[in-house]
Amino acid sequence: MGCAIGYSAMLAQFPPAAAVALSALAQEHGFTGTMAADHFQPWVPAQGQAPFVWNVLTAIAERTSGDIGPGVTAPTFRYHPAVVAQASATLAAMYPGRHWLGLGSGEALNEHVTGQYWPEAPSRIARLFEAIEIIRRLFTASAAGKDAKFSGEYFQLESSRLWTMPEQPPPILVAASGPVTARRAGARADGLITQEAPPERLAMLLARFAEGAREAGKDPAAMPKVLQVHLSWAPTDGEALDNAMTQWPTGAMRFSTADIRSPFTVAQMARMLRPEDFEGQLVISSDLDVHRSALQRYIDLGFDRIYLHNVGRNQAEWIEIFGAEVLPALKGRT
Repeated sequence: MGCAIGYSAMLAQFPPAAAVALSALAQEHGFTGTMAADHFQPWVPAQGQAPFVWNVLTAIAERTSGDIGPGVTAPTFRYHPAVVAQASATLAAMYPGRHWLGLGSGEALNEHVTGQYWPEAPSRIARLFEAIEIIRRLFTASAAGKDAKFSGEYFQLESSRLWTMPEQPPPILVAASGPVTARRAGARADGLITQEAPPERLAMLLARFAEGAREAGKDPAAMPKVLQVHLSWAPTDGEALDNAMTQWPTGAMRFSTADIRSPFTVAQMARMLRPEDFEGQLVISSDLDVHRSALQRYIDLGFDRIYLHNVGRNQAEWIEIFGAEVLPALKGRT
């Protein structure tokens, strides 16, 4: 097996019909599947969009033939875990073998809108894994034609089942950026999702994920290890930098953005950013070899799937040139 390179549809930046068309274009140019962002608000007002991810995933699935999944959904605040389980099971039933369920602990930008208390990270992670238990129970019981119920610290589920189920429940992939969550993901989930970082940090996360999997009696080599990579390519370095500064300032923020509630707050913080703040955080270049080299390092670490997000609005141009000149040159790509 090699590493599959997919397209990351950033729904905070594009209207739904445009995101669907770009995902189809990406498949035409060699991208293998689509990860779609689950946002209630964009990161900055300049991005300008936030369609409902489950509708868009269905439309993408109709226009493509590769894998599809949310990158990532928080089944803990805006949604009850049972609602996420139903949405995921329906998508998997419609497109057998193509859908994976990406889950994370959430960000206030998207989750605070329901007015709930926004807890600190350890509590958010605890909620995530309790939600995963509910989703797993619903998948397992429903596939067997039985009801499931649950009473936990954060969530309740009265006796019920998912009446629409695929033959095989979708794999649950958990987003992790720290060693403790990565280890728990290895033990409790079917796979790992993380974002680009220095190679030594990514190697550490993969090692912790493998430890958790082995402790649970699973083979980590058989479990999906997924990476999302944000990058900025344009015909000139100046354009690539301008795209990053205006469309993806969060790529230069060297602190957690999980507690920020408003796109306008992010925009205010972005005014203080300098071009050099992106160094070591985001690959910004017009040189295809620079991007090719960075991606090759990620493949060599052992990821099974990598989804690419070019932060600028020059999506079609980027898809075409990467499909022609970058993807074919990557070693170990499927």
